[in-house]
Amino acid sequence: MRILLDTHLMLWALADSRRLGKRTIALLQRSDVWVSAASIWEISIKASLGKLKADPESVLRAIEPAGYLLLPITADHAARVFTLGMHHQDPFDRLLVAQAQMEAMLLLTNDQVLEAYGASVRVL
Repeated sequence: MRILLDTHLMLWALADSRRLGKRTIALLQRSDVWVSAASIWEISIKASLGKLKADPESVLRAIEPAGYLLLPITADHAARVFTLGMHHQDPFDRLLVAQAQMEAMLLLTNDQVLEAYGASVRVL
C-alpha cells in the first residue's frame, strides 16, 4: 500500500509518538510511506509564525532515515486542487488530497473533515 502522511501524522511518526496507535504503526511498517514537500512547507510557515515548535530542516533530514519517501509538488498536483470540493479550507491539506488522488495513494490523517474527499483519505 502507498500511504501519504498528513503533516501531523508525519510529525508524530517521526517523534515515535504513541498517538499513532499500534494498528497505525503496523500499517506504516507494511506500506510504502510518503511525505509531501507540502508538509515541509507547512512546517516552515507555521514554525516561522510561532504556531509550531519544529525545525523544518531537521524534519526534512529525518524523513529518509525513517524509511519514508519524499513526494515533490508538481504543477499537476497544484492544478488538481481546483477540482476538489471546498470541503476543507486549509490549502496544505487540499494539496495533500490532490497528491494522494493523483499518485494513487491513501492520505492518512487525523482530520475528520478530510473524509469528505472520499476513498483517497483515511481518518485515524
